[in-house]
Amino acid sequence: PARCSLLELPPELLVEIFASLPGTDLPSLAQVCSRFRRILHTDTIWRRRCREEYGVCENLRKLEITGVSCRDVYAKLLHRYRHILGLWQPDIGPYGGLLNVVVDGLFIIGWMYLPPHDPHVGDPMRFKPLFRIHLMERKSATVECMYGHKGPHNGHIQEFRTWLREEWGRTLEDIFHEHMQELILMKFIYTSQYDNCLTYRRIYLPPSHPDDLIKPGLFKGTYGSHGLEIVMLSFHGSRARGTKITGDPNIPAGQQTVEIDLHRRIQLPDVENLRNFNELSRIVLEVREQVRQEQQEAGEDPAPLREPSAKGPDGPHAADSKEPGSGAEAAEPSASSGQGQPFVLPVGVSSRNEDYPRTCRLCFYGTGLIAGHGFTSPERTPGVFVLFDEDRFGFLWLELKSFSLYSRVQATFQNADAPSPQAFDEMLRNIQSLTS
Repeated sequence: PARCSLLELPPELLVEIFASLPGTDLPSLAQVCSRFRRILHTDTIWRRRCREEYGVCENLRKLEITGVSCRDVYAKLLHRYRHILGLWQPDIGPYGGLLNVVVDGLFIIGWMYLPPHDPHVGDPMRFKPLFRIHLMERKSATVECMYGHKGPHNGHIQEFRTWLREEWGRTLEDIFHEHMQELILMKFIYTSQYDNCLTYRRIYLPPSHPDDLIKPGLFKGTYGSHGLEIVMLSFHGSRARGTKITGDPNIPAGQQTVEIDLHRRIQLPDVENLRNFNELSRIVLEVREQVRQEQQEAGEDPAPLREPSAKGPDGPHAADSKEPGSGAEAAEPSASSGQGQPFVLPVGVSSRNEDYPRTCRLCFYGTGLIAGHGFTSPERTPGVFVLFDEDRFGFLWLELKSFSLYSRVQATFQNADAPSPQAFDEMLRNIQSLTS
């Protein structure tokens, strides 16, 4: 039979074929011949690429009113700025942050995600726009700052009151009755740098595996006077790690706040004995001693750990104290394997949020990172990782006699998966090295 050349196909069929190709291939196709080039000016081709590649579901025909074509949207906005889509961590001193850059209608918007107000760890995340990018009348894309003031400006008491209400959900009078004013004023000064040019580091969500204890991801956690912070839980073989995405002057963003040994299951005593802090401390220290002995037999240099303090819970609630930090590692037991047992905090252990679950599934030995102000003298101390369910876990800091409760961030993030497990591990090393 006679062969039909691609050039002989009717234009409407070529439009359908070209519209099914990736947008990145279309410029090369335009160089084949003048006919292909003319057909590639058909806006329905680019409308489909905008929808299928970037999820733009707006009625793109409205663009005709402004004189902007779907081809302009694809080439000058979506394709040009595709590399900034996803999750980023701003470099704001020890505080870090979580920026999610998304395609939102005919805009690219950078949303800054903030934890809920302390101590409501179960509430949804808050978010506010930091910048947006859009097209105006076929010109190049315009970037608009949507946070803070334009240019240098002086802070004043009304501005601080507004920030305090948005960030902490409190008034100036409330704060000055607690030991938090120094920490809060310091954070206010640092975060005012949003008005200036910041650098950002790309972050990925942790890869998941069917054998993981629970689904890895982002969690909101209580950190005493520092309020709520964002922690990334990831699994690495027999260990789990909790890495701070947002931090504080004691343990900055990027550090491992907790590290869990998933081979060291801890069986809690009954509720009455669990109320006795000394009994729980004895159980945990026995496990720690086993770890030390095995490390010595294997010729490893055991990491220095401090003995639990006999003092009261003055750790995470005092401005000059040592504070919990970041860290946690992988998984072998399944969360569903736990039958569930009553759980209560020992007498003398403080919790920022008293509304913690009274039943837990599994407990493991772990260590938590504490340090002085300015990340001075950092060291790991023993503790207990408590798994409540798929979306909540806790960590009991023996040294501080304090309990941190973590709740999963339920938001969905696009363009945030690591291209490989190696790329994710490299990202963790990078964000940690910058604050070490």
